[in-house]
Amino acid sequence: MVHRHTRAACAVLTTVGAVVLTAAPASGVADPPPPATGPSAARTLGADRPHADVLRALQRDLGLSAAQAGTRLVNEAEAGTRAGRLQNALGAHFAGAWVQGPTSAHLVVATTDAAHVRAIEEGGATARLVRTGLADLRAVKEKLDAAAHRSGTLDTPVRYVDVRTNRVVLQATDRAAADRLLADAGVDRALVDVRLSADRPRALYDIKGGEAYYIDEQARCSIGFSITKGDEQGFVSAGHCGKPGAKTTGANQAAQGTFKASTFPEKDMSWVATNAEWTATPTVKGEGGKDVQVAGSVQALVGAAVCRSGSTTGWHCGEIEQHDTSVTYAEGTVNGVTRTSVCAEPGDSGGSYVSGSQAQGVTSGGSGDCRSGGTTFYQPVNPILETYGLTLKTGTEQGTPPPGDPTTPPPGDPSTPPQDDPTTPPPGDPTTPPPGDPTTPPPGDQTPPPGDPTTPPPGDPTTPPPGDPTTPPPGQGTTPPAEGRSTPPAVQGAAPGSWTAGRVYGVGTEVTHGSVRYRCLQSHQAQGTWRPETTPALWQRVG
Repeated sequence: MVHRHTRAACAVLTTVGAVVLTAAPASGVADPPPPATGPSAARTLGADRPHADVLRALQRDLGLSAAQAGTRLVNEAEAGTRAGRLQNALGAHFAGAWVQGPTSAHLVVATTDAAHVRAIEEGGATARLVRTGLADLRAVKEKLDAAAHRSGTLDTPVRYVDVRTNRVVLQATDRAAADRLLADAGVDRALVDVRLSADRPRALYDIKGGEAYYIDEQARCSIGFSITKGDEQGFVSAGHCGKPGAKTTGANQAAQGTFKASTFPEKDMSWVATNAEWTATPTVKGEGGKDVQVAGSVQALVGAAVCRSGSTTGWHCGEIEQHDTSVTYAEGTVNGVTRTSVCAEPGDSGGSYVSGSQAQGVTSGGSGDCRSGGTTFYQPVNPILETYGLTLKTGTEQGTPPPGDPTTPPPGDPSTPPQDDPTTPPPGDPTTPPPGDPTTPPPGDQTPPPGDPTTPPPGDPTTPPPGDPTTPPPGQGTTPPAEGRSTPPAVQGAAPGSWTAGRVYGVGTEVTHGSVRYRCLQSHQAQGTWRPETTPALWQRVG
């Protein structure tokens, strides 16, 4: 489809009544989770040996040194495991977790029960006592989502739970639109922050750019991640890129595949089965066109660094701002996406989001651009894999620098504190506003519409055609596939509750393996080599 984009003015934000309580340590009754034994999270997830291009992009986009970039990835891997153990220990009193600081040295875990403060602190995190439980905030968001669906308005396009402020955030184009939605939803206004912004998120596609795939010779999107399904190979992408049955061609204009399934709106997910000329690889196109391998799909925490690859703007990095966001585009509302500070532009849709070496999701939409900055939303990859019964193609290596390189710190023992950085402010430092702070308005949409003279039309002699046949795109059959592995699909007839490679597991899910019971610590698709007894970063033994 062809979709024209209008320019948006710079955003103006206001916040109403944000209140977060920080408690002094209390004499708690909850016990901290027992320390983990075995390989560290950084070692399990490959965060201790990141690709050099990942480090360079983090330095460029987040203003880090090489040492800080390496330290941040290790800290974020370890923090994910700690947060999962604490979430399971706190149960209904868990109110969210996030990392903060240039090197993500501070893990913050929120709770509604002061009795759990000691357990949080002994579990390696800073405790934040808050008024409202996560389930209550999610219930408010669901009411706002339902009201937005009934009204069909585009004036309240974004709604999410901000765990860092313990509030629900409603983004609206004006105060009157916000008031109408709040009244229709019948929610407690004291739990909602209204942020005014002229930004109108839109699905990102349909302008001339770099390497990509084309849909029915009419539109262009970006490949997400390679997958397999039985004997079939292919890739995942955004749902708005194509409908079931639509034909795709590669960046080199060679016949590529067919959309097998697609969901949009509500979700923004799809997958394409490719023909025999294409081979699934565990790689994502990184900085300068170099390959970055994907090792799994462990979901990163709020505040973690994340990088995006797209066919229009290439490789850019930022931070995860919120999970489980609802965003309303002109075509409809999409629920369950993740909001980030990474920029993107039309044509980047469907492209990959990677945190360290872990696949996170595919580009859905956003506002702004990569000249002045922007906000983007991605569809998480694990729900795509689970919905369509797909298996992520993963690699056996993480690239350079190798373990021991001075720019990459060794993996941290999960029982030791995260590696700190002298520039890291203490939790809650008022000199460092969180992403989306209303004092810093996000830039407006400055994307030229199709046909704008600043965008050369297809075939313009000043722009080389995409997919020069001398350089096949990643995964094309004439390119030797990168070495990798594909986790076998879930075994049919497996015993209920038994651990099975290829299944997607969420935090708190319990499984049995080898007559031992385990509880999941981080959302992920189980890889064949990630058995519970060997991956304490992902599983906690409970019996």
